[in-house]
Amino acid sequence: MKSMTGFTHHALSGNRLQGTITLKSYNNRFLDIAISLPPSISGIEPRVRDFLGSRISRGKIECTIHVRKIEASLDDIVFHAQLAQVLAGQLRGLARECGIDEKLSLDTITRFPGIIEMNSENDELSVWESIMPSLEEAWREFEESRLREGLATQSNIMREMERLKSKLSEIETQADALEKIVSDQITTRFKDLLAENYDQGRVLQEVAVQLVRLTINEEIERLKAHFSAFESIAAQATCGKKLDFLCQEMNREVNTIGSKSMIVSISHAVVEMKDALENIREQLRNVE
Repeated sequence: MKSMTGFTHHALSGNRLQGTITLKSYNNRFLDIAISLPPSISGIEPRVRDFLGSRISRGKIECTIHVRKIEASLDDIVFHAQLAQVLAGQLRGLARECGIDEKLSLDTITRFPGIIEMNSENDELSVWESIMPSLEEAWREFEESRLREGLATQSNIMREMERLKSKLSEIETQADALEKIVSDQITTRFKDLLAENYDQGRVLQEVAVQLVRLTINEEIERLKAHFSAFESIAAQATCGKKLDFLCQEMNREVNTIGSKSMIVSISHAVVEMKDALENIREQLRNVE
Protein backbone atom coordinates (compact mmCIF):
# COMPACT_ATOMS: atom_id res chain seq x y z
CA MET A 1 0.00 0.00 0.00
CA LYS A 2 1.43 3.35 -1.09
CA SER A 3 0.42 6.80 0.00
CA MET A 4 -0.36 9.34 -2.71
CA THR A 5 1.57 12.00 -0.77
CA GLY A 6 5.36 12.01 -0.94
CA PHE A 7 8.34 14.33 -1.17
CA THR A 8 12.03 14.30 -2.02
CA HIS A 9 14.65 16.92 -2.83
CA HIS A 10 17.64 15.37 -4.57
CA ALA A 11 20.92 16.79 -5.86
CA LEU A 12 21.33 16.56 -9.62
CA SER A 13 24.83 15.61 -10.60
CA GLY A 14 25.30 14.53 -14.19
CA ASN A 15 28.22 14.46 -16.61
CA ARG A 16 27.67 18.11 -17.55
CA LEU A 17 24.77 19.25 -15.37
CA GLN A 18 24.48 20.34 -11.77
CA GLY A 19 21.29 21.27 -9.96
CA THR A 20 18.40 19.77 -8.00
CA ILE A 21 15.37 17.54 -8.58
CA THR A 22 12.25 17.96 -6.44
CA LEU A 23 9.35 15.50 -6.48
CA LYS A 24 6.10 16.23 -4.61
CA SER A 25 2.74 14.48 -4.79
CA TYR A 26 -0.76 15.07 -3.43
CA ASN A 27 -4.15 13.34 -3.31
CA ASN A 28 -6.03 13.23 -6.59
CA ARG A 29 -8.64 10.89 -8.04
CA PHE A 30 -6.75 10.65 -11.33
CA LEU A 31 -3.17 11.00 -12.55
CA ASP A 32 -2.03 14.61 -12.96
CA ILE A 33 1.64 15.28 -13.80
CA ALA A 34 3.09 18.81 -13.64
CA ILE A 35 6.68 19.35 -14.82
CA SER A 36 8.79 22.48 -14.42
CA LEU A 37 12.07 22.70 -16.37
CA PRO A 38 14.43 25.55 -17.26
CA PRO A 39 14.29 26.60 -20.94
CA SER A 40 17.77 25.20 -21.58
CA ILE A 41 16.56 21.61 -21.08
CA SER A 42 12.84 21.94 -21.91
CA GLY A 43 13.22 19.43 -24.74
CA ILE A 44 13.36 16.50 -22.32
CA GLU A 45 9.89 17.17 -20.85
CA PRO A 46 8.20 14.30 -22.79
CA ARG A 47 10.84 11.88 -21.50
CA VAL A 48 10.35 13.03 -17.90
CA ARG A 49 6.57 12.73 -18.31
CA ASP A 50 6.87 9.18 -19.64
CA PHE A 51 9.26 8.29 -16.81
CA LEU A 52 6.80 9.45 -14.15
CA GLY A 53 3.66 8.19 -15.89
CA SER A 54 5.01 4.65 -16.10
CA ARG A 55 5.66 4.55 -12.34
CA ILE A 56 2.54 6.08 -10.78
CA SER A 57 -1.15 5.33 -11.39
CA ARG A 58 -2.96 8.23 -9.70
CA GLY A 59 -2.35 11.38 -7.69
CA LYS A 60 -1.05 14.84 -8.55
CA ILE A 61 2.73 14.78 -8.89
CA GLU A 62 4.97 17.80 -9.37
CA CYS A 63 8.49 17.42 -10.76
CA THR A 64 10.76 20.47 -10.66
CA ILE A 65 14.29 20.38 -12.06
CA HIS A 66 16.60 23.31 -11.42
CA VAL A 67 19.92 23.57 -13.27
CA ARG A 68 22.63 25.68 -11.65
CA LYS A 69 25.37 24.95 -14.12
CA ILE A 70 25.77 23.45 -17.57
CA GLU A 71 29.42 22.67 -18.16
CA ALA A 72 30.59 23.62 -21.63
CA SER A 73 32.72 21.52 -23.94
CA LEU A 74 34.62 22.40 -27.10
CA ASP A 75 31.62 21.26 -29.10
CA ASP A 76 29.60 24.05 -27.50
CA ILE A 77 31.93 26.78 -28.82
CA VAL A 78 31.60 27.88 -32.44
CA PHE A 79 34.43 29.93 -34.06
CA HIS A 80 33.62 31.85 -37.26
CA ALA A 81 37.18 32.11 -38.62
CA GLN A 82 36.21 33.27 -42.10
CA LEU A 83 34.10 36.07 -40.71
CA ALA A 84 36.99 37.05 -38.41
CA GLN A 85 39.34 37.26 -41.42
CA VAL A 86 36.94 39.49 -43.32
CA LEU A 87 36.49 41.68 -40.24
CA ALA A 88 40.26 41.96 -39.66
CA GLY A 89 40.77 43.07 -43.26
CA GLN A 90 38.06 45.71 -42.95
CA LEU A 91 39.50 47.01 -39.66
CA ARG A 92 43.01 47.32 -41.13
CA GLY A 93 41.62 49.19 -44.15
CA LEU A 94 39.70 51.54 -41.83
CA ALA A 95 42.84 52.15 -39.79
CA ARG A 96 44.80 53.14 -42.93
CA GLU A 97 42.02 55.48 -44.06
CA CYS A 98 42.08 57.15 -40.65
CA GLY A 99 45.86 57.28 -40.47
CA ILE A 100 45.96 55.11 -37.40
CA ASP A 101 49.08 53.04 -37.01
CA GLU A 102 47.98 50.52 -34.43
CA LYS A 103 48.42 46.78 -34.30
CA LEU A 104 45.16 44.84 -34.53
CA SER A 105 44.72 42.38 -31.63
CA LEU A 106 42.68 39.18 -31.36
CA ASP A 107 40.89 40.69 -28.37
CA THR A 108 39.56 43.51 -30.58
CA ILE A 109 38.25 41.07 -33.20
CA THR A 110 36.53 38.71 -30.73
CA ARG A 111 34.64 41.60 -29.15
CA PHE A 112 32.46 41.80 -32.26
CA PRO A 113 29.20 39.78 -32.13
CA GLY A 114 29.13 36.63 -34.19
CA ILE A 115 32.86 35.88 -34.15
CA ILE A 116 32.63 33.44 -31.22
CA GLU A 117 29.28 31.89 -30.26
CA MET A 118 28.17 29.46 -27.58
CA ASN A 119 25.92 26.69 -28.83
CA SER A 120 22.94 27.08 -26.48
CA GLU A 121 20.99 24.20 -27.99
CA ASN A 122 21.78 21.26 -25.75
CA ASP A 123 21.42 17.86 -27.34
CA GLU A 124 18.20 16.34 -25.95
CA LEU A 125 19.51 12.78 -25.71
CA SER A 126 22.77 13.71 -23.99
CA VAL A 127 20.93 15.91 -21.48
CA TRP A 128 18.47 13.12 -20.71
CA GLU A 129 21.26 10.58 -20.27
CA SER A 130 22.95 13.02 -17.90
CA ILE A 131 19.80 13.61 -15.83
CA MET A 132 18.36 10.07 -15.88
CA PRO A 133 20.56 8.49 -13.13
CA SER A 134 19.81 11.33 -10.69
CA LEU A 135 16.10 11.20 -11.54
CA GLU A 136 16.04 7.45 -10.82
CA GLU A 137 17.72 8.03 -7.45
CA ALA A 138 15.24 10.80 -6.64
CA TRP A 139 12.38 8.48 -7.56
CA ARG A 140 13.68 5.77 -5.21
CA GLU A 141 13.77 8.25 -2.35
CA PHE A 142 10.31 9.49 -3.31
CA GLU A 143 8.91 5.94 -3.34
CA GLU A 144 10.43 5.22 0.07
CA SER A 145 8.63 8.25 1.52
CA ARG A 146 5.33 7.10 -0.01
CA LEU A 147 5.80 3.55 1.26
CA ARG A 148 6.56 4.74 4.81
CA GLU A 149 3.40 6.83 4.91
CA GLY A 150 1.47 4.03 3.20
CA LEU A 151 2.46 1.54 5.93
CA ALA A 152 1.21 3.92 8.62
CA THR A 153 -2.08 4.36 6.72
CA GLN A 154 -2.39 0.60 6.24
CA SER A 155 -1.96 0.06 9.97
CA ASN A 156 -4.79 2.51 10.72
CA ILE A 157 -7.05 0.92 8.10
CA MET A 158 -6.46 -2.59 9.40
CA ARG A 159 -7.27 -1.41 12.91
CA GLU A 160 -10.66 -0.24 11.62
CA MET A 161 -11.09 -3.57 9.78
CA GLU A 162 -10.66 -5.40 13.10
CA ARG A 163 -13.37 -3.17 14.49
CA LEU A 164 -15.63 -4.17 11.59
CA LYS A 165 -14.96 -7.86 12.16
CA SER A 166 -15.66 -7.55 15.87
CA LYS A 167 -19.02 -5.85 15.29
CA LEU A 168 -19.99 -8.35 12.61
CA SER A 169 -19.28 -11.18 15.08
CA GLU A 170 -21.61 -9.49 17.56
CA ILE A 171 -24.31 -9.27 14.90
CA GLU A 172 -23.82 -12.90 13.83
CA THR A 173 -24.35 -14.18 17.37
CA GLN A 174 -27.75 -12.46 17.38
CA ALA A 175 -28.91 -13.58 13.92
CA ASP A 176 -30.85 -16.53 15.40
CA ALA A 177 -32.45 -14.23 17.97
CA LEU A 178 -33.63 -12.01 15.11
CA GLU A 179 -35.32 -14.98 13.46
CA LYS A 180 -37.02 -15.90 16.74
CA ILE A 181 -38.31 -12.35 17.13
CA VAL A 182 -39.81 -12.48 13.63
CA SER A 183 -41.48 -15.82 14.40
CA ASP A 184 -42.82 -14.66 17.76
CA GLN A 185 -44.17 -11.38 16.36
CA ILE A 186 -46.07 -13.09 13.55
CA THR A 187 -47.47 -15.74 15.89
CA THR A 188 -48.58 -13.06 18.35
CA ARG A 189 -50.23 -11.07 15.58
CA PHE A 190 -52.23 -14.07 14.41
CA LYS A 191 -53.30 -14.82 17.96
CA ASP A 192 -54.41 -11.24 18.49
CA LEU A 193 -56.41 -11.22 15.28
CA LEU A 194 -57.89 -14.70 15.35
CA ALA A 195 -57.76 -15.57 19.04
CA GLU A 196 -57.15 -19.30 19.43
CA ASN A 197 -58.62 -20.28 16.07
CA TYR A 198 -55.62 -19.41 13.94
CA ASP A 199 -54.14 -21.84 11.40
CA GLN A 200 -50.73 -23.05 12.55
CA GLY A 201 -49.77 -23.93 8.97
CA ARG A 202 -50.63 -20.43 7.79
CA VAL A 203 -48.49 -19.00 10.62
CA LEU A 204 -45.50 -21.11 9.61
CA GLN A 205 -45.96 -20.09 5.99
CA GLU A 206 -46.02 -16.40 6.93
CA VAL A 207 -42.98 -16.84 9.19
CA ALA A 208 -41.07 -18.44 6.31
CA VAL A 209 -41.95 -15.57 3.97
CA GLN A 210 -40.88 -12.94 6.49
CA LEU A 211 -37.67 -14.78 7.35
CA VAL A 212 -36.70 -14.79 3.68
CA ARG A 213 -37.24 -11.05 3.65
CA LEU A 214 -35.69 -10.20 7.02
CA THR A 215 -32.93 -12.76 7.60
CA ILE A 216 -29.40 -11.28 7.60
CA ASN A 217 -27.39 -14.47 7.09
CA GLU A 218 -26.66 -13.73 3.43
CA GLU A 219 -25.43 -10.22 4.26
CA ILE A 220 -23.18 -11.61 6.98
CA GLU A 221 -21.61 -14.15 4.62
CA ARG A 222 -21.08 -11.55 1.89
CA LEU A 223 -19.41 -9.21 4.39
CA LYS A 224 -17.05 -12.01 5.45
CA ALA A 225 -16.10 -12.53 1.78
CA HIS A 226 -15.59 -8.77 1.35
CA PHE A 227 -13.33 -8.68 4.44
CA SER A 228 -11.18 -11.47 3.02
CA ALA A 229 -10.93 -9.76 -0.38
CA PHE A 230 -10.09 -6.44 1.29
CA GLU A 231 -7.10 -7.89 3.15
CA SER A 232 -5.83 -9.59 -0.01
CA ILE A 233 -6.08 -6.42 -2.13
CA ALA A 234 -4.57 -4.24 0.62
CA ALA A 235 -1.32 -6.19 0.30
CA GLN A 236 -0.84 -4.79 -3.22
CA ALA A 237 1.17 -1.61 -3.83
CA THR A 238 -1.56 0.08 -5.89
CA CYS A 239 -4.96 -0.65 -4.38
CA GLY A 240 -6.76 2.57 -3.41
CA LYS A 241 -9.53 2.52 -6.05
CA LYS A 242 -10.26 -1.19 -5.66
CA LEU A 243 -10.52 -0.90 -1.89
CA ASP A 244 -12.78 2.13 -2.15
CA PHE A 245 -15.16 0.21 -4.45
CA LEU A 246 -15.09 -2.71 -2.02
CA CYS A 247 -15.94 -0.37 0.86
CA GLN A 248 -19.01 0.76 -1.09
CA GLU A 249 -20.12 -2.86 -1.38
CA MET A 250 -19.54 -3.45 2.34
CA ASN A 251 -21.48 -0.31 3.20
CA ARG A 252 -24.42 -1.57 1.11
CA GLU A 253 -24.50 -4.84 3.06
CA VAL A 254 -24.26 -3.04 6.40
CA ASN A 255 -27.12 -0.73 5.44
CA THR A 256 -29.23 -3.75 4.49
CA ILE A 257 -28.57 -5.34 7.88
CA GLY A 258 -29.56 -2.09 9.55
CA SER A 259 -32.82 -1.90 7.61
CA LYS A 260 -33.75 -5.45 8.64
CA SER A 261 -32.74 -5.18 12.28
CA MET A 262 -35.33 -5.42 15.04
CA ILE A 263 -32.76 -5.69 17.82
CA VAL A 264 -31.29 -2.54 19.37
CA SER A 265 -27.84 -4.07 19.90
CA ILE A 266 -27.65 -4.99 16.18
CA SER A 267 -28.61 -1.44 15.26
CA HIS A 268 -25.84 -0.11 17.51
CA ALA A 269 -23.33 -2.50 15.94
CA VAL A 270 -24.42 -1.30 12.48
CA VAL A 271 -23.74 2.31 13.50
CA GLU A 272 -20.24 1.30 14.66
CA MET A 273 -19.58 -0.52 11.39
CA LYS A 274 -20.70 2.44 9.30
CA ASP A 275 -18.41 4.71 11.31
CA ALA A 276 -15.46 2.32 10.79
CA LEU A 277 -16.16 2.15 7.04
CA GLU A 278 -16.29 5.93 6.80
CA ASN A 279 -12.91 6.15 8.57
CA ILE A 280 -11.45 3.61 6.16
CA ARG A 281 -12.76 5.42 3.09
CA GLU A 282 -11.38 8.70 4.40
CA GLN A 283 -7.91 7.20 4.67
CA LEU A 284 -8.20 5.45 1.30
CA ARG A 285 -8.39 8.88 -0.34
CA ASN A 286 -4.66 9.08 0.34
CA VAL A 287 -3.82 5.63 -1.06
CA GLU A 288 -2.61 5.16 -4.63
